[in-house]
Amino acid sequence: MKILQVISYFTEKRGGDVNICYNLSKELIELGHDVTIITTDFEFNPSYAQSLKKAKIIPFKRVVNLGLFIYTPEMAQWLKMNISDYDVVHLHNVRSYQNNLVLKYARDNNIPYILQPHGTILRIVEKENFKKLYDFVWGNRIIQYASKIVAVSKNEVEQFKKIKIPDSKIIVIPNGIKDITLQILPPFGKFKKRYNIHEKKIILYVGRIHRRKGIDVLINAFNSFINTWSKDDVILIIVGPDDGYRTSLEELVKKLDLTNKVKFIGFIPSLTDAYIDANLLVYPAIHEIFGLVPFEALIYGTPVIVADDSGCGDLIKGAACGYLVHYGDVAGLAEMIRYALEHPEKNEKMVIAGRHYIKENLAWEKIGRQVEKMYENCALKSNISGTDNIKNLD
Repeated sequence: MKILQVISYFTEKRGGDVNICYNLSKELIELGHDVTIITTDFEFNPSYAQSLKKAKIIPFKRVVNLGLFIYTPEMAQWLKMNISDYDVVHLHNVRSYQNNLVLKYARDNNIPYILQPHGTILRIVEKENFKKLYDFVWGNRIIQYASKIVAVSKNEVEQFKKIKIPDSKIIVIPNGIKDITLQILPPFGKFKKRYNIHEKKIILYVGRIHRRKGIDVLINAFNSFINTWSKDDVILIIVGPDDGYRTSLEELVKKLDLTNKVKFIGFIPSLTDAYIDANLLVYPAIHEIFGLVPFEALIYGTPVIVADDSGCGDLIKGAACGYLVHYGDVAGLAEMIRYALEHPEKNEKMVIAGRHYIKENLAWEKIGRQVEKMYENCALKSNISGTDNIKNLD
């Protein structure tokens, strides 16, 4: 098949949606398909793109960028000339100028497209008015005419149902996880040495530094924990790109007199060393429809604590491979951190359970096959007529 992937940016700094687009494309290529990715030059990383062997990646020049609504008029002419060459199109995220173009040219050429929201279907957290306007003009139709809409967890299915997306359009395919069992892993201690970390134990957070990620809850819980922890051997390491919230968190750290016990690392391209050196990963985010980070940590042998109000929380509970806390429960999280550090045998059992679950359910080989089958069915039916009408997102 000839497959067109569409995403507004292509840099590893942007996290989950790019990670999924990259690894899904890699798996589809290994399955023998022809994959093209069209994107924009916003934060485009040529080295990252070149590492995706045999994929054709086209970054179109941005003219205007309004809060990641990235105007790339040259893409319109390319789609007009080329979209008919493809069997199926895969849209990543809901609201983008690029999706607007695909809506027009896919329908004009009777090419089916799949929409994968990556947790962006609801108008929550920020830019609510802009999202409402976008949905009125384009978003409702992008959803309406999609052949299938991909949910990665039960949590995301519930989001779809809130806006009356019919069951016939919804397909559940979880995110894939890279299998590292055949790799030779680096030795313990490299991350500590690189960042001059002397504490014996590391509590790790990985992800964007965003208000909804619950990092303030983690910092407050860490403060409560160390106030009752008898040893001075623990540090909280926060890894990830700033999404406008780091300054506020640094002020909180200073207020709690934790400057020497909380370290912000920023974005790093490879997390392997961090996972290997960490004693515990905490992922306290809310409104997460999946969450790759806890599963990546488990692959590398790191036990995890996650918020129960998340897609990965639901999966981790079912697989019995991690600890769960209520979002925003500072005291509960502090106590869970203590419990996890004091029970290494239980942690080891959870890691083993997590690795088994990932191998059986989330390996990219399995996910790639599921996506391949979805593409084939959509291409066969060419179901872009919009017969499954839905109500407006209001």
